[in-house]
Amino acid sequence: MLKKQNIDWDSLGFGVYPTRSMWTSSSNSNGDWKNGKLIPYGNIEISPASGVLNYGQGIFEGMKAHHSAKDRGVLFRPDMNAKRISRSCKRLCMPEIPEDYFMNAILEVARDNIDFIPPYSKGGLYIRPVVWGTAPTLGVAPASEYTFMIYTAPVGPYFKDGIKPLNLIASQSYHRAAPKGIGNAKAIGNYSSTLLPVKEAKAAGFDEVLYLKADNEKLVEEVGSANIFMLRGEQLVTPRLTGSILDGVTRDSVLKLAQDKLGLEIKEEDLLLEDLFKSDEVFCTGTAVVITPVGCITYNNKPYKIKDGKMGPVASEIRRLLVSIQLEEEEDTFGWIHSI
Repeated sequence: MLKKQNIDWDSLGFGVYPTRSMWTSSSNSNGDWKNGKLIPYGNIEISPASGVLNYGQGIFEGMKAHHSAKDRGVLFRPDMNAKRISRSCKRLCMPEIPEDYFMNAILEVARDNIDFIPPYSKGGLYIRPVVWGTAPTLGVAPASEYTFMIYTAPVGPYFKDGIKPLNLIASQSYHRAAPKGIGNAKAIGNYSSTLLPVKEAKAAGFDEVLYLKADNEKLVEEVGSANIFMLRGEQLVTPRLTGSILDGVTRDSVLKLAQDKLGLEIKEEDLLLEDLFKSDEVFCTGTAVVITPVGCITYNNKPYKIKDGKMGPVASEIRRLLVSIQLEEEEDTFGWIHSI
């Protein structure tokens, strides 16, 4: 039986919660990552002229550890996060982190904070790796020194009152990412640009923003920090990766489950906004939201209800399969689960 912290797990929300330790290491511009170690969780010092504060040279990842049905701590597809963080580093001119180095750091911090993993089916330990330009940098250029840090936080369900279909607004005022920009990197700047659109959307009674492609607003891109899917008949469609869309780990998992377990035809292609309005199901995917249905999309002041506005049978079954694998309730035939 895994030991646990004395936390009111049933009241745990989705937010920052201090744990025992975090991982830190540094590198020069040549990519020599060194001095990796665990340190007590706490605040850090940083130069006011650092590359990340002045020029946004920083990226991050997001993943979860769970207490599985086999009474052990597990990670879900951390190798995918390892590959993506390396690609994101390269795009922002930061030294790439070797996959084995990343995996070792993730395992060390997860093991040291294993008692902060919520009990079986009560949430997960959110793991946040961050990489940024540390050295003082005056003038737009890559920093000369970098920091790689991993902190954790126990989190409860993203939706405390159960899964509620999202009420989205298709934005005609904002874009998430520019063509040929950094939309396919998990860069900090991608998220700061969504703060105002989401704030305005929620003030108007919506849950999130559906972003359209900057070079063709007839096409769908993403839902805030989540990928989007559409079901029409036996086809499951999601926007193709054109460079402005993040290649989500949950996105990739859903594609494989839909094809291998449900026998659906999967398509990665340009997705017309108008096709969503007449689809059988629409849902979004991500580490935090897992799989969440879309009940209504408002565009040009006109609401379009998706079918009956509830979670459809396909999204429901894919979510069940995904969560069952993550919690080891069902056999992992893909090799996705890694023991802590």
